[in-house]
Amino acid sequence: MIRNSLLFCIFREVIRLRKMTQRYLIELAYDGASYAGWQIQSNAITIQETIEEALSKIYSQKISIIGCGRTDAGVHASQYYMHVDLDPNKYVDDFLLYKLNGLTPTSIGFKKVHRVDMEAHARYDAVSRSYEYYVHFQKDPFLVGRSYKYNQTLIPDVAVLSDAAKVILDYSEFFTFCKAHTQVDHYKCAIKQSYWEVLDEDRLVYHVTANRFLRGMVRMLVGMCLNVANGKYPLQDVIDALDKQKRLEFAWSVPAEGLYLSKIEYPYIDQ
Repeated sequence: MIRNSLLFCIFREVIRLRKMTQRYLIELAYDGASYAGWQIQSNAITIQETIEEALSKIYSQKISIIGCGRTDAGVHASQYYMHVDLDPNKYVDDFLLYKLNGLTPTSIGFKKVHRVDMEAHARYDAVSRSYEYYVHFQKDPFLVGRSYKYNQTLIPDVAVLSDAAKVILDYSEFFTFCKAHTQVDHYKCAIKQSYWEVLDEDRLVYHVTANRFLRGMVRMLVGMCLNVANGKYPLQDVIDALDKQKRLEFAWSVPAEGLYLSKIEYPYIDQ
């Protein structure tokens, strides 16, 4: 009888605390050039750590956040989402954005706040993710750290780049484009789009969208396209590697600075 009463009291307290807590899905963007990626590390400054420190100051208590995914050191995000559980009575949504933008560096910008169900999850509820990778060919000080300077004599043939990008649309498993020693249950990804766009005579951007990506996958896809266009190996080698689910002999992961997480889609967020 005493045990049942204790359990009831605990349950009632949990319900009371839940009523005092609201889950927020917050949209932001960041320049990753000066960070060691998203996830907290013991020996480097990360985006997650920077945001958690700001929120902890705002709410005068330890605050933890969950991001929609992990970006590596130097990778940017023009759209990113995180979720966090907060007291909804302390600040209205617009003022929370104002406080966050005021307490974080200019390299991180907060855009929108969405109040969502307590079961909503920034990482697991995302139905698609899109990346962009920017490449330029002329020396440009305004693109340093934000686009990859391709140091080759000839600008790659866009038609060949496009053919290489289209190849992956015919496959659903991508061991070929996953970094070694990655711990995953499977290598399946549903690729929705993969193509190159010409921005001007000196700049290109690669677009790719899928339900999920493997570790290092986008940068290896870009490296494959550039290698094929540069004659490093024929496109048939890529097809053979994908058919056999083996690694390319001359796999190349391009530098981080040209990569942007550009769009995340959720079933309950209008975009």
